[in-house]
Amino acid sequence: MHIHILGICGTFMGSLAVLAKELGHRVTGSDANVYPPMSTQLEAQGIELTQGYEPSQLEPAPDLVVIGNALSRGNPAVEYVLNKGLPYVSGPQWLADHVLQGRWVLAAAGTHGKTTTSSMLAWVLEHAGMSPGFLIGGVPQNFGISARLGGTPFFVVEADEYDSAFFDKRSKFVHYRPRTAILNNLEFDHADIFPDLAAIERQFHHLVRTVPGEGLIIHPESETALKRVIGMGCWTPVQTTGDGGQWQAKLLSPDGSRFEVIFDGAVQGVVEWELTGKHNVNNALATLAAARHVGVLPKQGAEALSEFRSVKRRMEKVAEVNGVTIYDDFAHHPTAIATTLDGLRKRVGDTPIIAVVEPRSNSMKLGAHREGLAESVALADQAIWYAPANLGWDLAATVAGSPVPTTVCDSLEAIIAKVKADAVPGTQVVVMSNGGFGGLHGQLAAALA
Repeated sequence: MHIHILGICGTFMGSLAVLAKELGHRVTGSDANVYPPMSTQLEAQGIELTQGYEPSQLEPAPDLVVIGNALSRGNPAVEYVLNKGLPYVSGPQWLADHVLQGRWVLAAAGTHGKTTTSSMLAWVLEHAGMSPGFLIGGVPQNFGISARLGGTPFFVVEADEYDSAFFDKRSKFVHYRPRTAILNNLEFDHADIFPDLAAIERQFHHLVRTVPGEGLIIHPESETALKRVIGMGCWTPVQTTGDGGQWQAKLLSPDGSRFEVIFDGAVQGVVEWELTGKHNVNNALATLAAARHVGVLPKQGAEALSEFRSVKRRMEKVAEVNGVTIYDDFAHHPTAIATTLDGLRKRVGDTPIIAVVEPRSNSMKLGAHREGLAESVALADQAIWYAPANLGWDLAATVAGSPVPTTVCDSLEAIIAKVKADAVPGTQVVVMSNGGFGGLHGQLAAALA
């Protein structure tokens, strides 16, 4: 079967393409923005990519068109599909029908940490010899690929609350029917499709409704929004993590790079890894709870996490030039920015940290997270903000009250000049964006060299 994917370079759709190819289909795709890591992964898989959405890409007609949620009515390719009556489906629906049927699905949902947690879980199961399938919205470095079918009934999926397609406004995760569900945390996000937090809580409750009575739901004890979700009705056993929960961590180093795992009051093992931050410790507890549900002993899981190598673009060290370290990080929400910097600060002590932030997500472009932005960089020594001409709101005014020295730049050249002027040997430069940021990381490294 020839499957053409519209929006193929999104992290979810790119992963879907890999699975479709592994199932033996001929897979092609198109996207408006083609950039790594998805573009390079797809090329390595021999999947043909086209830039743009010309209807001519759909001639001769493919057997099926999978339409990504970034595409809407008015898009030339979408209009062509509808006018010609070509068969089409959303990505989550295709995944549910062709990959997840009959499998034990383990889903990681939440505002933050989905990619990292699903990567951890897939690795823990792999380490235990369970050869899971997975679909992850990023590239876990232990696997070097974002998706695979796997050789057993177990399948780990990053479960996103974003909508499925222009013709299906349900959250993607409603399609997945998990038996084991991690709910990491819940904050307001995706202001382009959700009016308020209550609307997102309602979608999370739709997910809870699909988990069987013999399944398991895992969430942090401290998350009040998730408690409200569970309070709407829950028919599944629940385990809790973090302070006051059944699964707890005792930090053996302040940056979270070493900690004891405690379940029901008993020490299960020690995790010693290269990750930092309380948020990753919490991700690890949820992972171990989910893995235990499918038979992996917590001690065995802790040993696996000690060999976990994180995900591309999650505090990924991309260069070290003349003593200056450059990280690529996906953080694009004030909470994620703050927790990422907290983990790094606890690791490097008084070493200078420069945070470079691009407000690029749809919620950021709508100004939904303006309130928390100025404070989110408090643990850096200085912050450099990128304000492109089309941002639509006054970034400089928003971050003017920041507790650290702040610069707002309207070009990559200005950012590079500022970092070059201020970075001394030992400086940690964290570049935060949920996009390619115009290849800033490489340009910075070249300029510093």
